[in-house]
Amino acid sequence: QLQLVESGGGLVQAGDSLRLSCEASVRTFGTWSMGWFRQAPGKERAFVAAITRSGDIQYYAESVKGRFTISRENARNTMYLQMNSLKPEETAVYYCAGFVGNCNGPGCKDRRRYKSWGQGTQVTVSS
Repeated sequence: QLQLVESGGGLVQAGDSLRLSCEASVRTFGTWSMGWFRQAPGKERAFVAAITRSGDIQYYAESVKGRFTISRENARNTMYLQMNSLKPEETAVYYCAGFVGNCNGPGCKDRRRYKSWGQGTQVTVSS
């Protein structure tokens, strides 16, 4: 089982940037496909971005394309989400998650595929 700890959330203004980190407690981090999801109050947890085991391919929700960047450093067991031009409607708890195996296309966006989840980090964007 992969233990995941998110950090980097906070309160920012619309248009600002934040970088989230997700640290994993496993030596075989490079065998896990990883993703970011978010959950706003009263809404379902939604896909944000995903990345393959090697980091060579990334997938994004349409709403964040061009503004968010997912990346990973397998040597540091860490994944990141760089978020630029944040909007108030993106206020949510952001979760990192992972599953063993490679990520390809639609399967990466399905939260049911992910077996390990972090506790989440709050991102609040004020207008």
